Amino acid sequence: MNTAQPVRRIAILGGGTAGWMAAALFACKLRGLVETIQVIESPEIGTVGVGEATIPPIGLFNGALGLDEGDFMRETRATFKLGIQFRDWGRVGQRYFHPFGVFGTSTGMDTLHHFWLKARQHGETRAFEQWSLNAMAAQLNRCMRPEKSHCGLASLYAYAFHFDAALYAQYLRRYAEQRGVVRVERKVVNVELRATDGFIQALQLDDGGRVEADLYIDCSGFRGLLIEEALHTGYEDWTHWLPCDRAIAVPCESAGELTPYTRSTARSAGWQWRIPLQHRIGNGYVYCSRYLSDDEATATLLANLDGPALTEPKVLRFTTGRRRQFWNKNCIALGLASGFLEPLESTSIHLIQSGLMQLAAIFPDRSFDLADAAEYNRLQIGEYEHVRDFVMLHYHATERDDQPLWRHCAAMPIPDSLAYRKQLFCSSGRVAFYDKELFVEPNWLSLFIGQRCWPRRFDPLADIPALADTQRQLSKLKEQIRQTAENMPTHEQFIATHGRARRGRAG
Repeated sequence: MNTAQPVRRIAILGGGTAGWMAAALFACKLRGLVETIQVIESPEIGTVGVGEATIPPIGLFNGALGLDEGDFMRETRATFKLGIQFRDWGRVGQRYFHPFGVFGTSTGMDTLHHFWLKARQHGETRAFEQWSLNAMAAQLNRCMRPEKSHCGLASLYAYAFHFDAALYAQYLRRYAEQRGVVRVERKVVNVELRATDGFIQALQLDDGGRVEADLYIDCSGFRGLLIEEALHTGYEDWTHWLPCDRAIAVPCESAGELTPYTRSTARSAGWQWRIPLQHRIGNGYVYCSRYLSDDEATATLLANLDGPALTEPKVLRFTTGRRRQFWNKNCIALGLASGFLEPLESTSIHLIQSGLMQLAAIFPDRSFDLADAAEYNRLQIGEYEHVRDFVMLHYHATERDDQPLWRHCAAMPIPDSLAYRKQLFCSSGRVAFYDKELFVEPNWLSLFIGQRCWPRRFDPLADIPALADTQRQLSKLKEQIRQTAENMPTHEQFIATHGRARRGRAG
């Protein structure tokens, strides 16, 4: 058996959310193994700043670092997020809600949606989301933490956050530097490769310095300075499935109630996001430049803000897809350097987290075994393709035919993996299960039912109880959910108690 050659030096190219998430996790988890962690961050390069909405696994990441939730919320101006409200996606004028957590309870109705589908055939008109505690709380603008010590409805509740991504990066930078991470404020002008095997040898800086490491983490954004420009890894373009290629982003002043959910509104050539923070609202329009100009997109976005814009709109250009390899030689790509999927389901920060957690589970030594790299790539490719399919279904499962983009998306061929899921649900109301997937049955149910993909039949076992008993149980459960939500504090009250930012802080 060969002796391990531990990685002693890590260089992270790029700060921002991805770079400082990596630095913070390494500083926390690799003590005693890694001797130096450096973040090379150019003062000339800004952050993209669209990743302000998250999904519940962010709590696991913050927890792994030992962060205090109240402190995190104050420092990042965070609000709570219970799910996403979708407007005009299936049809113009239609709304539905994709909540976190589960639907109903697991007692007595293990397959709640089949009972609901049965009742719907007999006149049930209440939306399926009414049986979600998260959706009901969001509707009432209420919020709380799950009561894990109880077995009631409140234990099935889940939440994530909206936060200022730039402030989150600064927060994690302070955390990492307190634990020995060194920030190098320079620009990389050249990447040296080893002649023997093509591995990265060193990064040459604009002041003549060099940074040598064993492991390099590429967080350099869309450019992919290490993974692509130096190592020529290749990129798999998914524009034929996700045709939007631009976004306009702008923050505006807050107005009205502080809502505990993200809003996604379908527009003529894409969709608009609304993300409420404590100090402002984040907004953006993701669109397809084939059907809409930048000026038209900007005008549409500015005409649909809650309050006055706080900055000039920023135009972002992107190509949806992923690197052919996330781990190539002694380099691992994270964040925008690894690929890009629209922030429609708030997965941008999660994909960084997923890449880091997989790396922690398959951490290399200096041999950089090809089998380790292959397994890491297999897992990350699966993660990206799963998220791609979920995002794509929003576009494909539409009844809209009022604009060219929506007609194109409704008719476009879809991957076999998504076609199978859709066929199964439309046949019998069942959701396909795979191992270690981010989006599970409740998520797919929200999307299929929310966009009116009605199955031809429901589970025959739902016919065992009499219709009157099913209707009575559904009504009772819905009332329990509403009462539980009504007993929660308002979103504003909960933030005031658990994470209100201090006045006068920059942000």
